[in-house]
Amino acid sequence: MGKPDQETIWSKRYRDAGEDYLFGVAPNRFLEAHRHFLTAGATALSVADGEGRNSVWLAEQGLTVTALEISPVALQKAARLARGRQVDVEFVRADIMTMNWPISAFDFVVGIFIQFVGPEDRELLFARVKQAVKPGGLVMLQGYTPKQLDYRTGGPSAVENLYTEALLREAFADFELLVLKEYEDDLTEGSGHCGRSAVIDLIARRPA
Repeated sequence: MGKPDQETIWSKRYRDAGEDYLFGVAPNRFLEAHRHFLTAGATALSVADGEGRNSVWLAEQGLTVTALEISPVALQKAARLARGRQVDVEFVRADIMTMNWPISAFDFVVGIFIQFVGPEDRELLFARVKQAVKPGGLVMLQGYTPKQLDYRTGGPSAVENLYTEALLREAFADFELLVLKEYEDDLTEGSGHCGRSAVIDLIARRPA
């Protein structure tokens, strides 16, 4: 048998969580802590959004939000979360590695723990993330660093999928780096991300 695809892998994880949300329903702490960068009325794209915790929160901040997600199980949960919180999000079922990405379409492009690809695919993914943001707009990323393999409280087990400051600095060398920081934190994001974690934040502005 072949290796399971991303849709199969993630749908199983979200389905196995039952009625619970695998990564909780509260927004990612990095995203919430940097809410001062957000502007009501702006547009945002949440990449590999999962069960909606981040896209729904962005909509609650007054943004017009599009959320990309490959798993139909996650999308069902995300739609339920949005209804319960009384916000509108455009949920789009998409494989972010094969879809046609928009160009210069969003004020904010958000990627929270989108580390399911290796170096070759990551270069392509970052290029598409960068093309989707408008001139003057922001890319907001959070990921795990290689030290996360010591903690094993979430994230991929492949070290090549993880981010370092040098990797992100090079990948976004053509953007203005507003935030680039490695640190450790205690995450409480459902059962999926729980415990001491080694993370890295990036906020980068596309030149106007």
